[in-house]
Amino acid sequence: MTRLILVILLALQWHFPQAFAQTLEIFELDYNILDTRLGKYAKKNRERMTRLEELFQDAGCTSPHLQKQPIRGSELANVICALPGSTDSLIIVGAHYDFAGDGQGVVDNWSGASLLPSLYESLRTHPRHHTYLFIGFGEEETGFLGSQSYVRQLSKEQRLKIHAMVNLDSLGLSGTKVEMGRGDQNLIKLLSRVSKATGLPLDGMNADRVGDSDANSFSRAKVPTVTIHSITQDTLPIIHSRLDLLTAVKLNDYHDTFMLVAYYLAALDELVHTK
Repeated sequence: MTRLILVILLALQWHFPQAFAQTLEIFELDYNILDTRLGKYAKKNRERMTRLEELFQDAGCTSPHLQKQPIRGSELANVICALPGSTDSLIIVGAHYDFAGDGQGVVDNWSGASLLPSLYESLRTHPRHHTYLFIGFGEEETGFLGSQSYVRQLSKEQRLKIHAMVNLDSLGLSGTKVEMGRGDQNLIKLLSRVSKATGLPLDGMNADRVGDSDANSFSRAKVPTVTIHSITQDTLPIIHSRLDLLTAVKLNDYHDTFMLVAYYLAALDELVHTK
């Protein structure tokens, strides 16, 4: 069903001199859809790429809006689903689908990649100002080759059209977390305000001990980024271990993260300038 929510958001320096009311509209998916897509992980990265493409198609994203971008030197590709808006200003939502180490690689990072088609589906029922690109990056675990490849092929003009890169990595181990130490402070502040307005939980938690992420490929190119995750000191040992299993994901927390990110993406569309 389509869900509308009227929220009070404090202004950022982007826009508006004071607090204001904003109606955000998303399509609220049945959580069983999220759980089913989460369960479609695969052991081999090439198969994960294919399954992500199939999930996008299941969500209604098909050619010409669904494409694969080759990654130089790899058999993998970036899987890109475009949701056209009324302008060519971009909001990128990214998550890597490849994994390394033992376990099933569900947390790191099928949890983020499999959420991309659901976020596309939640936003596509309402006209948007920005064009969204939902990108499943390959080869994150081998040096961020997928995201670096994507950024390198952009012209300066194309980079300037990207107003936000929202990075989803390792979700569902706990309540939603945002990387505080690395990322654009305006994007982080808006996420916090959407959390407060909707009542969906959010905590600040740096995950720098885990290492860099695909967001860094964009921040180095001067693109504003924000990284959303679920890692805490207690759950950090799960990453890249045999404990990275489907059963490690706390579904209630995962569902809350989906709702918060969906509303956040709708808020970005309304509040960030398209010029």
